[in-house]
Amino acid sequence: MPVLWLILIVIALGGVGYFLGRGRALGSAGGDARRLHSLPSYYGLNAALSAGVPALLLLMGWLLVQPLLIDSRVSGMIPDTAIGEGSNLSLVMSDVRRVAEGLDLAVQQGAITAQEAGTLSPETTDIRELLGRVGVALGAEVRPEVLTAAQRYRVLSGTGRWLMTGLVLALALGGLALALARTDKDFRARNVVEAGVKALLILASTIAILTTLGIILSLIFNTAEFFRLYPALDFFTGRTWSPSFGGGSELGILPLLWGTLYISLIALLVAVPIGLFAAIYLSEYASPQVRAIAKPMLEILAGIPTIVYGLFALLTVGPLLVSVFGQGGLLGVNWMQGGTAVMTAGLVMGVMLIPFVSSLSDDIINAVPQAMRDGSLGLGATKSETVKQVVLPAALPGIVGAILLAASRAIGETMIVVLGAGAAAKLSLNPFEAMTTVTAKVVSQLTGDADFASPEALVAFALGMTLFVITLGLNVFALYIVRKYREQYE
Repeated sequence: MPVLWLILIVIALGGVGYFLGRGRALGSAGGDARRLHSLPSYYGLNAALSAGVPALLLLMGWLLVQPLLIDSRVSGMIPDTAIGEGSNLSLVMSDVRRVAEGLDLAVQQGAITAQEAGTLSPETTDIRELLGRVGVALGAEVRPEVLTAAQRYRVLSGTGRWLMTGLVLALALGGLALALARTDKDFRARNVVEAGVKALLILASTIAILTTLGIILSLIFNTAEFFRLYPALDFFTGRTWSPSFGGGSELGILPLLWGTLYISLIALLVAVPIGLFAAIYLSEYASPQVRAIAKPMLEILAGIPTIVYGLFALLTVGPLLVSVFGQGGLLGVNWMQGGTAVMTAGLVMGVMLIPFVSSLSDDIINAVPQAMRDGSLGLGATKSETVKQVVLPAALPGIVGAILLAASRAIGETMIVVLGAGAAAKLSLNPFEAMTTVTAKVVSQLTGDADFASPEALVAFALGMTLFVITLGLNVFALYIVRKYREQYE
């Protein structure tokens, strides 16, 4: 049964349980809700949660664990001879999963029978002839060992799906029956429902924490594996970025780190003044009519996809800068050779970050108590003096947070850099030259059939770990500055 149908059935059972539980509780009280321990809706919610929550949790866990178990079972069927040079077991297993999905398509097209898709019996089937038919259906050549593993993968997946369906439905019906059996006028439904909701909230918080921990551990383990294959000193001090999957790579991070910080700096120099001044104007000087129009229009910038900003940088901003700073341009200089440059990406990224700074800063400034403004004005200060000496100092922690958010977004941006800054990894102070960033190289290193046993692919995790540490350092430093200023202000 498809997973979506299974989820809808469980939700439907929960809905039915709500009305059955509510009706059963009222029936036990003779139709008088005043004789119930809890409100009637709590009895319905208890039945609905008992039917839906355990079943859906089992479904989620099954979907996470089943592929891991099947992969471990099927990977043992792959002989070492099937893993050729330049490949590894993970790539072969990807091919196995692709062929397993293609077998279902081949059965639907009538290229093979359902029995042939599940077993490979030399006594009843010509292996070469079957491989040919499967290859035609998939549009690619299939090796015998891959087909055998794919057939086993398909059988195990089908068995697991049917078993999952039965257990999930049985748990949903069992939970519903148990909840209805416990339902009567004296049952403390409200206490049980509130305890269940609290457990769900704790579970959601735990999942968020474990997800973060999993991301960090994934980065740590793969980064450690990279440094086992490539010297850490050469990575952090190397000034040349020249990966080559054939060997002889130079993987120095300094050019990428310089490009990332350089582009981010230009973007912040554009976004912070414009965004902060816009926030001050909208919160302190603009009339309600102007604010009602200007603020939504400014926030539209945050909803534009980054790929559109990248195209804007490539097709509009880049040629415009070349017409000014390029050969034969308005200034008569030859600083810019092409449209892709640090300045191009920095300017467009700065425009993208303006709403992040302005919206958050505007909310923080508006949160400053009006009594502080009135007190300053009552002491004879002007409007501008009040903004400079009272409002901005009080809102500084939030403004620093807005700037930090913009900096994190700038450091992690990819599409604008790919289209607007170019792909050259170099150390240069000229903002009109093409450079690249860490995120752009993470994408390029993991694009295509990368061998994850090689340092050229694992370096992406080292780059990501470096960005993570830099961002964490920025957060710690900003927190220190904010706390120090807050102590002086208070």
